[in-house]
Amino acid sequence: MSDIDLNEPDPFDAIVDAPFDSALSERYLVYALSTITARSLPDLRDGLKPVHRRLLWAMRQLKLDPSQAFKKSARVVGDVIGKYHPHGDASVYDAMVRLAQDFALRYPLVEGQGNFGNIDGDNAAAYRYTEARLTKTAIQLMAGLEEGTVNYHPTYNGEDEEPEIFPGLFPNLLANGATGIAVGMATSIPSHNVAEIIDATLLLIEDPHTEHAQLMEVFHGPDFPTGGIVVDSPAAISHAYETGKGAIRVRARFSTGREENGEWEPTGIEKLGSGQWQLVISEIPYMVQKGKLIEQLAALIADKKLPILEDVRDESDTQIRIVLVPKTRNIEPDLLKESVYKLTELESRFSLNLNVLDAQRTPGVLGLRPLLLQWVVSQIDILQRRSQHRLDKIAARLELVEGYIIAYLNLDRVIEIIRTEDEPKPLMMAEFNLTDRQVEAILNMRLRSLRKLEEMELRGERDDLLKEQDELQKLLESPARQRTRLKRDLTTLRKDYAEDTLLGRRRTTIAEAAPTREFSMDAMIEKEPVTVILSARGWIRGAKGHEPLDREFKFKEGDGPAFAFHAQTTDKLLIACDNGRFYTLGADKLPGARGFGEPVRSMLDIDGDTHIIAIFPFRPKSQILLAGTSGRGFAAEAEELLAETRKGRAVMTTKADVKLAVVREIPEDHDHVAVIGDNRKLVLFSLTEMPLMAKGQGVTLQRYRDGGLSDITTLKLEDGLTWRMGGDSGRMRTEKDMRLWKVARGAGGRMPPQGFPRDNKF
Repeated sequence: MSDIDLNEPDPFDAIVDAPFDSALSERYLVYALSTITARSLPDLRDGLKPVHRRLLWAMRQLKLDPSQAFKKSARVVGDVIGKYHPHGDASVYDAMVRLAQDFALRYPLVEGQGNFGNIDGDNAAAYRYTEARLTKTAIQLMAGLEEGTVNYHPTYNGEDEEPEIFPGLFPNLLANGATGIAVGMATSIPSHNVAEIIDATLLLIEDPHTEHAQLMEVFHGPDFPTGGIVVDSPAAISHAYETGKGAIRVRARFSTGREENGEWEPTGIEKLGSGQWQLVISEIPYMVQKGKLIEQLAALIADKKLPILEDVRDESDTQIRIVLVPKTRNIEPDLLKESVYKLTELESRFSLNLNVLDAQRTPGVLGLRPLLLQWVVSQIDILQRRSQHRLDKIAARLELVEGYIIAYLNLDRVIEIIRTEDEPKPLMMAEFNLTDRQVEAILNMRLRSLRKLEEMELRGERDDLLKEQDELQKLLESPARQRTRLKRDLTTLRKDYAEDTLLGRRRTTIAEAAPTREFSMDAMIEKEPVTVILSARGWIRGAKGHEPLDREFKFKEGDGPAFAFHAQTTDKLLIACDNGRFYTLGADKLPGARGFGEPVRSMLDIDGDTHIIAIFPFRPKSQILLAGTSGRGFAAEAEELLAETRKGRAVMTTKADVKLAVVREIPEDHDHVAVIGDNRKLVLFSLTEMPLMAKGQGVTLQRYRDGGLSDITTLKLEDGLTWRMGGDSGRMRTEKDMRLWKVARGAGGRMPPQGFPRDNKF
């Protein structure tokens, strides 16, 4: 007890009695708002998130201008996390690396020296090995920081200050874009061409009522760092930018490079002689790793999913060059292009979500027009603040210059006062009507400045300052002058990013794609004959060629034959189970016949207690007859039986005591249906009475007092009913006249013709 301080407050007194859900929601809301406003969404005015702004500010403080030497990245990261951004060094360095990557940023803000990663997806070297400095673009983005254009706030520990935004005229938000995920919202902005952004902005400065459609005439859409081709229609692109939300389809560029006139060679076909050719990819979609693309293409070849593609080679150096080698020279290049677009990330979608923080730090999704209008308003505000700051500086300097001029006009008296008076300041203020600042400046003046020429210079400086002051006052009083100044400054900036400059030239082509060619991936499979063998225990294999079906195939011990038929590797196989589900399996996916094959249940999700009752090749536009043990059934289009997934497709509804018993293809010339039950009763009715359904139980085909359906088939009435006679003779027997058994669907039936098989199977 002696160790306890009785004067200390009881910690339990600090417990607040409050509902847990309200306490949790209150704290989570604070976290969510912090994530939205201070981490994930860019500011509309400078297009930066706090981490990027602090990085550039720290580099500016380190004087890492484009004209200065590089400094170690570790120095920059250390300053950022020590002074401005108390977070992990890895996240800060990753952000800095992205600002330096010319394949990640359209207009890089950091110039890196060393390994800053590559488009293959390889990471940058550690920050102790790399060096960095600012680019000219970053300097333009930060221009005016010392001119009173923006507010500053204390850093996290109160030891320093940092700007709230950057005031520069470079339109960074749209120029470099941004991506981020906050709480309950996200942003995804592609990069754009600065010249086009400025042209659209100039239209709005000229006439704020300019329609969105007019803006889209000069603002054409994204301009990605990695180039590529945007293949959406102009109408779709325009609608996305009008609403601020949409998706943009980007394709790789097939080309062998730029020609002498600067235009792209569009086909990408490289002739090799003797009629041989290959396709060359020179640009890939934005944010797609080249290494991953090569893996996807190689997997297509290895898995034989694209038989028309023979090989893929990565011959890239500083320029991307991916070579696709076709299987034969007779393949259509356009078909190969469409195939790889469809099967790989050579075509990708970039989400457009113009969700940004406005000047009041409020998040919102803006269309192009309101976004540019708000940016113009912010730049006008910065222009006004810069002008007012300069006016204050001019007024302060004019005060001193006026004092200097008075001193020169009365130089002898001023010198006398300074020499004779112990406190010259009050006397000078009274005698010459000077202010405290003016007298202080005179008293601090160097003797070497007492030259006749100095007075002339001061009078000239005063005249220049008065002239500048007059111009700035007129500028502040006239919104029209402010718009004119902003237009002039933007036009000057545009020269650095004009269409004929290396940095300003548009990289991404906006070209609506032709309608996609309809082609089936099955057409890619090499057509070869195959013999499909399915054992009684469900092991499946495909023997090359059409083997004789009456030959003896080898099976595992205890297993035996169930189904064997001829097909082509291009066929889809329909597998019917007694639970009424149908499954689809490509004949080209079958394992070879050297062994016993593989269990079909390892390829498809077939329940262990179900039995396969039929397997046959899918024939387009054919009809399939389905019948259950209860004597109900229907006909279905073969297309309705195809399954898209391993889980199959439920077609016939079954119960515990009712199973799917028979599945048969209906030949085109057949016109009647024959049904026989376990009770050895046979009925015959017109095929027109059989309904065509997609799924269900079907209708009653034959009525039974006891037992159920044994078999069902279709026939041509004028040909009669044919069945195989017993024994090994292989003889067939036909009953031509079947009128005695022809009744309406659902009848009980009568005994079959004499000699009909005793197993009641057709």
